Amino acid sequence: MKLYPLTFTPVFSYRIWGGDKLKTVLNKSYSQESIGESWEISDIKDSETVVNNGYLKGQKLKEIINTFKGDFVGQKVYDAFGNDFPLLIKFIDAKTPLSIQVHPNNQLAKQRHNAFGKNEMWYVMQAEKNAELILGFNKKINKEEYLNTLENNKLKDILNVEKVTSGDTFYIPTGRVHAIGAGVLLAEIQQTSNITYRIYDYDRVDKKTGQKRELHTNLALDAIDYNCYDKYKTDYKQVRNTPCKLVNSEYFKTNIIELDTELTRDLTTKDSFTIYMCVDGEVTITIPKDAVEYTLKMGQTIIIPACISTVVLQANYTKLIEVYL
Repeated sequence: MKLYPLTFTPVFSYRIWGGDKLKTVLNKSYSQESIGESWEISDIKDSETVVNNGYLKGQKLKEIINTFKGDFVGQKVYDAFGNDFPLLIKFIDAKTPLSIQVHPNNQLAKQRHNAFGKNEMWYVMQAEKNAELILGFNKKINKEEYLNTLENNKLKDILNVEKVTSGDTFYIPTGRVHAIGAGVLLAEIQQTSNITYRIYDYDRVDKKTGQKRELHTNLALDAIDYNCYDKYKTDYKQVRNTPCKLVNSEYFKTNIIELDTELTRDLTTKDSFTIYMCVDGEVTITIPKDAVEYTLKMGQTIIIPACISTVVLQANYTKLIEVYL
């Protein structure tokens, strides 16, 4: 059996803040209302994505890794994670603001939940006028000051707010308080983790449950990084037809590729799977040794197994996020 590029059937998630852009902009197919997240590649228990192309159709990531091991994910990745896939890949549509939240680091998540922490990044695909993200604090504080502002309903006074536009990129390490604001459509790359501590939720009532959502005030206290940083946005160069570094962390590495011609990518040095997320336009991906083409449109995602050494990208115009470990 030979490995080939894999596409997956997304898992769609209702969210109190979800809109309809995953359907109207990214052409996702679903009938539910308020879908806020499309999980493109997921190994989260009970929310696993399954392959929708080729002879591996219907299989989950763990099954594929168990069969192909390092040939699929890369030997260094397999040695580190075994049959667990290390990343969760999403598109997110926020019609109204997400809760203000924080994620624990690996140590705390392991201790409390036997899970990974959740380092993540955002790439803004579309943003309505005056759209915002919340990232970190606008001044250095301590735990007591934080609790005081929270209890007095003044949390937003100490939060760093960023106006955003298409192409803006942010790395959100564990411990950084954050939230996506209304009118933002983005791509998210994160560790495989579903651990979120909700700090503030605008006193909203979920129309499905008739209840306010649970807050995790005490759990969040030891997870939060109370420092203030000079810069929260990721600076990067955008050079057409050249892979340009976005985020380079120990948890994942990402490039942005803006392409209007043909580009050959040599993947042999990575010893990792490679994921392509199409965040604008359309691209044709060819595996030279197989002469098989795959078309990726805005809002679609594909995994190139580690054993495939070369891909050819061809587009009249596209923007791709390239992801690997």
